[in-house]
Amino acid sequence: MPNSSSMPQFLLLALADRRELQLLHFWLFLGICLAALLANGLILSAVACDHHLHTPMGFFLLNLSLTDLGCICTTVPKAMHNSLHNRTTISYIGCAAQLFFFFFFISTEFSLLTIMCYDRYVAICKPLHCGTLLGSRACAHMAAAAWATGFLYSLLHTANTFSLPLCQGNALGQFFCEIPHILKLSCSHSGYRREIGLLGAGACLSFGCFVFIVFSYVQIFRAVLRIPSQQGRHKAFSTCLPHLAVISLFISTSFFVYLKPPSISSPALDLIVSVIYSVVPATLNPLIYNLRNQELKDALRKLITGCFSEAINCPSSACYVPH
Repeated sequence: MPNSSSMPQFLLLALADRRELQLLHFWLFLGICLAALLANGLILSAVACDHHLHTPMGFFLLNLSLTDLGCICTTVPKAMHNSLHNRTTISYIGCAAQLFFFFFFISTEFSLLTIMCYDRYVAICKPLHCGTLLGSRACAHMAAAAWATGFLYSLLHTANTFSLPLCQGNALGQFFCEIPHILKLSCSHSGYRREIGLLGAGACLSFGCFVFIVFSYVQIFRAVLRIPSQQGRHKAFSTCLPHLAVISLFISTSFFVYLKPPSISSPALDLIVSVIYSVVPATLNPLIYNLRNQELKDALRKLITGCFSEAINCPSSACYVPH
């Protein structure tokens, strides 16, 4: 029973058989990738440049955009490369790196979404303690804990998964390297049970975070409905609803991928759901936050207006002169 390191490469799921469809998938993925890069890049620039967004919410939103960019850059470029060159292969090292980084960014994003829920809870339900509970040092520690937890959890999964002996070929039924599809190739019962245990522990932790999110939002909505002014309620909802929408999108797609019954599984459905789960949230998250968050919309408007004004007012002969 050779282990996975003896395999020079894995075979990924082909997005299409016809050349025209492969090129169509390439341009579609390119558009999604550019949209995600532009949207998350604008949020990163707005949070970094506008002092009104130098708040706990802005800090965590910056970290969330980084994880979204990481998810997109981990899976989409390889899919674009394979579609453009009519290939379905990925090297052993490339597969291990892709699995590690995707799991790292996904798990870190879920931790950040949970922390952002705590941020909303403190800001609305305990505003007098906001400076103590959500100071700059506390926010930095929570963000560092989220990134460190994602790194360690992903490292454990990657090390265990790629130490399993494989005897079921090298064809993955997915367009990127993912743990469940690699486990299907394993012939080690002990290693399989160990990986299932790790996934189960992660599922229990995720369920605990989900319960915390639900409980927090029950308290948040109770507090918001007690706000006497309509303007105050609107401001509270404008910061909570985008976060709740992002959490719902993330949890619903990921839960469906891992918990759907085998009876409704098919290659086409798995491919569509995987694209929604791995690509769509990273693209839609900036749009969701921009639609409801007035402070973020104002910061983006000032950023874009300032860039256009500077480009128009700066003479072409002077734009490249260093200060």
